[in-house]
Amino acid sequence: MSSEIPTGETTEWKKYSEYHLEVDPDQDDKAKEIKLCSFARPHMRAFHLSWAGFFIAFFIWFAIAPLLSEIKKTLGLTKQEVWTSSIVGVGGTIMMRFINGPLCDKFGARIPYTIILCFASIPCALTGTVNSAATLAVLRLFIGFGGSTFVMCQYWASRMFAREVVGTANALCGGWGNLGGGVTQLVMGTMLFPLFKEIFKNSEDPAEKAWRTVCIIPAVVGFAFGISIYFLGDDAPKGNYNELKKHGVMAEVSAGASFRAGAFNVNTWLLFIQYACCFGVELTMNNAAALYFKEVFGQSTESAAAIASIFGWMNLFARGLGGWASDKANAKMGMRGRIIVHTFFLLAEGILVLVFANTKSLGLAIVVMVFFSLNVQAAEGTSYGIVPYIDPPATGSIAGIVGAGGNTGAVLFGLGFRNLEYYDAFILMGIVIIISAVLSGAIYIKGHSALFCGQDEIVETEKGAVGGDGILVVPEPDKHIMEEMEEEIDC
Repeated sequence: MSSEIPTGETTEWKKYSEYHLEVDPDQDDKAKEIKLCSFARPHMRAFHLSWAGFFIAFFIWFAIAPLLSEIKKTLGLTKQEVWTSSIVGVGGTIMMRFINGPLCDKFGARIPYTIILCFASIPCALTGTVNSAATLAVLRLFIGFGGSTFVMCQYWASRMFAREVVGTANALCGGWGNLGGGVTQLVMGTMLFPLFKEIFKNSEDPAEKAWRTVCIIPAVVGFAFGISIYFLGDDAPKGNYNELKKHGVMAEVSAGASFRAGAFNVNTWLLFIQYACCFGVELTMNNAAALYFKEVFGQSTESAAAIASIFGWMNLFARGLGGWASDKANAKMGMRGRIIVHTFFLLAEGILVLVFANTKSLGLAIVVMVFFSLNVQAAEGTSYGIVPYIDPPATGSIAGIVGAGGNTGAVLFGLGFRNLEYYDAFILMGIVIIISAVLSGAIYIKGHSALFCGQDEIVETEKGAVGGDGILVVPEPDKHIMEEMEEEIDC
């Protein structure tokens, strides 16, 4: 229900006259709290659509991953040809992430979310038409566009939640969305694939018939959910972007100017590299884990898929843990706290990759992978605890560029796995991650403390002082005024 809200001598248009969450008027009515069990518009509805949309995108994006060993067998592909398709699958979304950021700044997250989800569902449904290494690569290229919805996922959360909780909100949305990677391994590899083999058990080759038809299910789900996002969500706390612009509440945004602001900020590219070494690692593991446990430890397709799914299942809480830790550290130490926890998780991740590469026991390898995965996802959460601070008006573009770093890392690490033995590829990956953690020392955001120097500035406003962490600091009343008030009360 829209309304005109008085603001001094003028009125401001808002779609909703009241909210179900506590909001901060000084942060454009962004929510200062998260109520996970609420689906109320606009904040929590956007929160749940955001993570669920990215979850479905992952379902589409990696539906084919646990089936690769069967596709390889049917089409007679080499290891290099399979990895080429995986590299193309994660590489296809890089440019789309660069594009989606400015589009979000201009149109909001809702419309691009719908378009990309619906588009990526179409090639997913056509998986059964693959007949060569070339067609597999082309198909995965277009399916990979679905992975670019991560930008909308993070932008939407940043648009709805205040700085006090934005790290946690971003981490939960991204983490629960990434959970789709683990669920896909389990659902496609150990549930739907065996079910479809049973359905086609009387055919000449049940396994081939199964992988050629099973991907229709995630495609239908993805298309339907894309349409739902358009009709069920709001672009911002005060309403949709077209409504806000129509009523003069929001100025028209230049997508080009937004992108330039994000691209010319060195902090954007430092996080681009670091995100390549956490989300890029996760994408690589989504492609490699099932193949690794099947080829190195001799597991069946179904068993390898189940083990590989554990890596993705850690997203249920691990990325949220990173965002929560980032917000807590920020409350105590400002931006320096966010950077410290971010660096810690990256270092731990790199060390555990090296340990994983040297683990020869199946049981121990699974245990190490659990802790390795925990730190990967936590580092992703701390990354996007920093992103909204870099240049707030260009948050969409910055989120897109940093997100593209994840896919760039997946392409580069994928090339390593394509051309090297598993052991050498993991060692290379671990060393690169550790080096990336050192780059935290160069992150310096204007108005905020860095890892080794500076402090968070206090900016004076009419209502008080706003710290570098965006939290209002109300000034203490004048001592003499308080004494006069006490005397008047005594009288």
